[in-house]
Amino acid sequence: MSFEFKSKTKRLLGAVSVAAVLAAGGFYAATLTAPAAVAQVSVQVGAPSSFADLVEAVNPAVVSVNVSGQRQVRQFGPNFQFQFPDLPEDHPFRDLFRQFGQQFGQDQGQNNGQPQMREFQAAGSGFVISADGYIVTNNHVVQDADNVSVTFNDGTEKPATVVGTDPRTDLALLKIDDGDNLTYVDFASDPARVGDWVVAIGNPFGLGDTVTAGIVSARGRDITPNSYGDYIQIDAAINRGNSGGPAFNLNGQVVGVNTAIFSPNGGNVGIAFAIPASTVQQVINDLKDDGAVTRGFLGVHLQDIDQVLANSIGLDKAEGAMVTQPTDGGPAAGVGIQSGDVITAVNGKPIKDSLELSRTISRLDPGSNVDVQVFRQGQSMDFQVQLGTLNEQQQASLSQPAEPAPPPVPQQLGLELAPNPDGDGLVIDQVATGSVADDTGFTPGDVIVQANNQAVATVADFERIVGEVKDSGKDAVFLKVLHNDQVVYVGLPVSQ
Repeated sequence: MSFEFKSKTKRLLGAVSVAAVLAAGGFYAATLTAPAAVAQVSVQVGAPSSFADLVEAVNPAVVSVNVSGQRQVRQFGPNFQFQFPDLPEDHPFRDLFRQFGQQFGQDQGQNNGQPQMREFQAAGSGFVISADGYIVTNNHVVQDADNVSVTFNDGTEKPATVVGTDPRTDLALLKIDDGDNLTYVDFASDPARVGDWVVAIGNPFGLGDTVTAGIVSARGRDITPNSYGDYIQIDAAINRGNSGGPAFNLNGQVVGVNTAIFSPNGGNVGIAFAIPASTVQQVINDLKDDGAVTRGFLGVHLQDIDQVLANSIGLDKAEGAMVTQPTDGGPAAGVGIQSGDVITAVNGKPIKDSLELSRTISRLDPGSNVDVQVFRQGQSMDFQVQLGTLNEQQQASLSQPAEPAPPPVPQQLGLELAPNPDGDGLVIDQVATGSVADDTGFTPGDVIVQANNQAVATVADFERIVGEVKDSGKDAVFLKVLHNDQVVYVGLPVSQ
């Protein structure tokens, strides 16, 4: 679900187009001088002046992935219409476009009710991870493919089968049937650090055996909704066809799988993303075992916490993942985790936000027991939960809503409230323009169910609780709200 807020959330602008990434080395000695009040820092770092030896060692394990198959042609149908909002109604081009649109719709119609299919060919990159021929690439490289083959740097081409795919992390595992004593590469055991050199090898634009170098620009990038990749950002030159290729550290170990670029025009602009080795290893091991990935399932709908909401419930920091609703019959509900609880740690590891909780749980095995720390009404509580198995229908339970939710308030806060004729709580009839409630994002029809964990049945109940909050010195009241029949929580400022 989503709730419209006047949000301060920053999002990456521009199109993220599928492709690949990573970069390499040199050496330098630098002296960095800070302002006078700060001590001088001297850094001495050595690295090879050439990557030739590294490339020569790992290149036999890097392959070009070639695919072919059929995809459904987009159908416009006989009712297809052109849109021309900028043309006056009496403009002569309107009649021309209408006639062309009708003919185009007829030409693009279905054949006897059957969808039209079109042959396609595509190419990507991959790398060998075992002597007997297992190969890693991207899911989007082999998606819809009927035939898959790989070409080695010596020109040898071999057919490959798809062992399994994981669209959520965009990874796929291939296997060469007659693989024997192949050159392969290992994954790095230590995560890449920001500033590390990386070398990318792949098949951009079908050229094959192309090497680019750069550094790790950032870590922990979130570039797709509900992703569990926790992407590495790199500045190596990555283009179409690099997808699925490896990013190496200076030891010749794979630190990531190149999977996407940020590009306003479809070409390399020095911002690319790779799936970290730790994620790749976990996914590939699952695919090798049974051709599919299984993920842990906690069974909670979540929202993030802003500072106002944190203040309203007594949290020192705006961190953790708030449970808006446990899934009926899910693992969390079974042990007593409730709506309004804030999950602050899993197995002793602090949880920063909803996305981190989703990633943490998804990396754990179904059936495993986890310790979940919860903040409830000013107290810390511990629960042990046996995780279930995540499926696609349950995925929404691990997704975070757009933002925390807005609640209603008495007149001085900009709300007109009335008892809810359809059930418990108070329904918002009107929101004053420019008021605190309006700034928070409340809309008529929202229902306040609880204020500071107390049920509210009358406007007097609500005003009393708001008064108590003010008297206690808090600057926000903690509200449980129904928005479009879904539970959301919000901290509503009352200090004004």
